[in-house]
Amino acid sequence: MDLHQLRCFLVVAETLHFGQAAQRLDMLPSALGRHIRLLEESLGTRLFTRSTRKVALTPDGAQLRDDARKLLAQADAIAMQFRHRARHRATLLRIGTIDSAATGLLPPLLHAFRKAHPDAEVQLMEDKTVHLLPKLKSGRLDLIFIRPPARLDEEFAQQFLLYEDIVVAVPSRHPFALRQSLKIEDLANEPMIVPERRSRPHSYDLTMNLFHDAGLTVHISQVADEKQTIINLVSAELGLAIVPQWSSRISLPDVSFVPLNVDAGSTRQGLPLAAVWLRSASDPLRDAMLEVLNAHREFYSRPGTV
Repeated sequence: MDLHQLRCFLVVAETLHFGQAAQRLDMLPSALGRHIRLLEESLGTRLFTRSTRKVALTPDGAQLRDDARKLLAQADAIAMQFRHRARHRATLLRIGTIDSAATGLLPPLLHAFRKAHPDAEVQLMEDKTVHLLPKLKSGRLDLIFIRPPARLDEEFAQQFLLYEDIVVAVPSRHPFALRQSLKIEDLANEPMIVPERRSRPHSYDLTMNLFHDAGLTVHISQVADEKQTIINLVSAELGLAIVPQWSSRISLPDVSFVPLNVDAGSTRQGLPLAAVWLRSASDPLRDAMLEVLNAHREFYSRPGTV
């Protein structure tokens, strides 16, 4: 039995679904199943009962779930304690960011931070919100810029930054490319490229809700995961896409970005962006980065001019 096996077991115990657990752990279901079998063999007991329709914990599995939560929390606390000891002797700040913030916010922010703290080293990790939060929780990152979920665990602190405006990515030969702005009604009969909801729930829901609020049906031509892929599909004239404004910095000669006007009374305010960190972690370098962020609100108060 090792900690990785326990982490795999705990995710399955919480979801009671091997497929969903494998997605959350970013691993193949077959690999996850192997870890669970090895754990059961090492403990000499069955932890789950499985059928074609249902996964359930055995009594031993339920007991291990409670014990594993305590053990892993203790192990994470010990690891974090030693990481922070080492980092207090260093000048390293590890930042995680979603792609939009990496394109729009981070370049000017890092420039200002390095002017104020020339001896600091910054490591950047670009990923999706769903992957960055666990890395922050485990101590592998110190500060992240994400689309905040509706409910954030109490162990996290956050500073909301802005609702990022949205634009429509259109092929440059499309008539819309010559427009100064668009309304959602203009997209009623257009094929739309949307992200996978599993990995980009904010972007997916925003597109769907804008159409729904207008009484329109979304005609989905393609589903894609990565923002760069979505822009490339627009370039190939496979459809249009509603994307964050900072995505317009992804320069392709065959794609134009046209502002999307949203009714003033709409509750769809764009895509939220927040800085998030561990509430209990003491980190002077992270706090210094937040000070620079607050001193330069112009970096994110008007995303189109950053």
